[in-house]
Amino acid sequence: MTNTASRREARAAVTLADPRWTAVRARDAGADGRFFYSVASTGVYCRPSCGARTPRPENVSFHASRTDAEAAGFRPCKRCRPDLPPLAERQAAMVAALCRQIDDADTLPSLDALAASAGCSRFHLLRVFRAHTGLTPRAWAAARRAARLRERLADGASVTEAIVDAGYGSTSRVYEKSARPLGMTPRRYRAGGADTDIRFAIAQCALGALLVAASPQGVCAIALGDDADALARDLQDRFPQARLSGDDADFARVVAQVVGFVEAPRIGLALPLDLRGTAFQQRVWAALRAIPPGQTLSYTELAQRIGAPAAVRAVASACAANTLAVAVPCHRVVRTDGSLSGYRWGVARKRALLDRERSD
Repeated sequence: MTNTASRREARAAVTLADPRWTAVRARDAGADGRFFYSVASTGVYCRPSCGARTPRPENVSFHASRTDAEAAGFRPCKRCRPDLPPLAERQAAMVAALCRQIDDADTLPSLDALAASAGCSRFHLLRVFRAHTGLTPRAWAAARRAARLRERLADGASVTEAIVDAGYGSTSRVYEKSARPLGMTPRRYRAGGADTDIRFAIAQCALGALLVAASPQGVCAIALGDDADALARDLQDRFPQARLSGDDADFARVVAQVVGFVEAPRIGLALPLDLRGTAFQQRVWAALRAIPPGQTLSYTELAQRIGAPAAVRAVASACAANTLAVAVPCHRVVRTDGSLSGYRWGVARKRALLDRERSD
């Protein structure tokens, strides 16, 4: 009995001294794929992240691969399924397949049909799909349809051809449905903003040249830079056929408000905004505007805040697509370690904005 107890204690000591045991106790998903562990008392092997009850250390052995674990006589755990790709990878593949199914369909498949093809319940499908894309299947289909409409219009297709090719069943209500992502009617979008009035002005602020532009719907661009002429050319490139006008005394007051907001962020910016983007981008930008001055979030935290924890890259892309500097404060998003990542208007300006907000 003494020898048996001694051997048990010796095996436990070896396990406790192994750094992999810490990952098992923490159920660290980041360790999945790096090693597997087996449990002598149950005869199974698991991933480090397995949700089963933590085994006694004297019963645990570690394996470099699942092949090694099976060669040692252990069978895969039915809970964490170490014989299959990681759960996150399987879910991502499922969502990617569903997105392709939605994109290829002439009409949006029902939620029950999508769930049946994925082999899961509709409730599980909704949760996983939203976690990876930030959207419901219906919102994904609408966003993809609007993207195809923009692409076809940019390629020079007629409005009717673009509407049909994008997957809209008819032209009825297309203008209403597409007004938000396009920011104007399809015909005006195709013509580069023709017959659209955009007022703009350029001022100087503590961060250099500042361009502010507004459509009849609200402020549609706030840009920062070193070269005022370059900012104006960039605006003209975005809307080559729009009627751009400057030197407007009334609009000068709008610009003054933006300059004041840059200098003192805590005063807020009470101006209507013309936000042009997909449904997902709109959600990200709304979450950005909810971050108080002086505070920051990581891209991961921002993804969690909008209910899409797996869509970190999509969140970063939405931040990069923002054209309203300061008003949509993407400068308040940092890396997980707190360091500054890229910024459309320069990392130095991002740092200056954050320093100004923290000291305001």
